[in-house]
Amino acid sequence: MRKTVREASDAELDKQLEEARKELFHLRYQRATKQLEKPHRIREARKQIARLLQERTERQKAREAS
Repeated sequence: MRKTVREASDAELDKQLEEARKELFHLRYQRATKQLEKPHRIREARKQIARLLQERTERQKAREAS
């Protein structure tokens, strides 16, 4: 089972972000070639990327504040 975004280390967070971006790329490619069966996955992938980026930004701000 995957760790939640808040529980993940910085390295794991970066890895998850890279995987989510790759997934979004592949989903967009499938949509362009009319092979995408579940269009809602694009929205889910975008939201996951946003969650990961938000957590990374919050951690950077916390480091700067301390």
